[in-house]
Amino acid sequence: MAETSSNAPFQESRAAALLYNPAVRGFVYQFVTVVAVVAFVWWVTDNTIRNLQAAGIASGFGFLDNRAGFDIAQIPIPYNNDMSYGRALMVGIVNTIIVSVAGIITATIVGFIVGIGRLSSNWLIAKLSQVYVEVFRNIPPLLVIFFFYTGVLALLPSARDSLALPMDMYLNNRGLAFPSPVFGPGSWLIGAALILAIGLVVALSIWAGRRQMATGQQFPTFTTSVAILIILPVIGYFIAGSPVTFDIPVKGRFNLQGGAVLGPEFMSLYLALSLYTAAFMAEIIRGGILGVAKGQTEAANALGLHPRKVTRLVVVPQAMRIIIPPMTSEYLSLTKNSSLAVAIGYADIVAVGKTVLNQTGQAVEVVTIWMIIYLTLSILTSIFMNWFNAKMALVER
Repeated sequence: MAETSSNAPFQESRAAALLYNPAVRGFVYQFVTVVAVVAFVWWVTDNTIRNLQAAGIASGFGFLDNRAGFDIAQIPIPYNNDMSYGRALMVGIVNTIIVSVAGIITATIVGFIVGIGRLSSNWLIAKLSQVYVEVFRNIPPLLVIFFFYTGVLALLPSARDSLALPMDMYLNNRGLAFPSPVFGPGSWLIGAALILAIGLVVALSIWAGRRQMATGQQFPTFTTSVAILIILPVIGYFIAGSPVTFDIPVKGRFNLQGGAVLGPEFMSLYLALSLYTAAFMAEIIRGGILGVAKGQTEAANALGLHPRKVTRLVVVPQAMRIIIPPMTSEYLSLTKNSSLAVAIGYADIVAVGKTVLNQTGQAVEVVTIWMIIYLTLSILTSIFMNWFNAKMALVER
């Protein structure tokens, strides 16, 4: 008995030590959290299934194979109303990706121009850049979309009075008409030449970087890459016997015939998202540039570098490690803001899914598809930007 009582304080101290061990407590907290989350998800799922059964609504994704029966104005891939709901949703997904990628590219370019412009020594350029940022940053994106849709594009002349633009393009209140390529037999050779050109450009960039690190000598990578990307596809075009022709829009008495058209819905959404997001990117870029030590610029100026080269070769490469992480958030925001397309009738995944939901009543399934699509796009964007951030990080030697 005495031996048992003497071991009791020791066992209590071991239990207390185990209780206050950070690793043990962390495991217990995580285990409890996982159990709580699983229980919550199970309760929500079970409750949803019971409510659907009580309402007489069949659950599952079998409805995706049923005939859609509705038309879509913007169809980047083949589609007609005899195809399935799944095909209609695929059209919406492609439209979402198109406007998001185009918006990200344009917003990045405009953001860099405005961000650098805000730091310009030219008073007029700096103030115009500041006004741009303050105007777009303080207006809700939906109002910007409505502004372009009803206040800009809707005021353009009708199709019969279209504004003629260079390269056989026309602009009117129905959108931008431009020549569309028609690919004939052998066109695959042009695509193969383009893929080869991209591979050569990547290899050239890697070689030029290693050469500069080893010798300090720069290679005209940009001009050489542009030449490769142009010359190789052109060679493939002529070798294949000029298989690509263009369907050129022709102004008729009441409308335009031929060519392809970017509708006002797409243009409004694209312009609004690009210019709105660019205002936030401009501030990120300005902050990144200001985060570079002033001595770096002074040292580059002391070496006699031109101000443009100082910005391009010294300041911006060092600022990228500050700029890239917050830029990722802006790219994700632009992609998610594309769901506002439903307000002007652009057929993105939300607009098409809403039509499918109204016809089938499969609210849970359609919302689940929306969540999966946006989650997938966001994760892919984050993965790419994390990789790019790692590639652009400064490596100490």
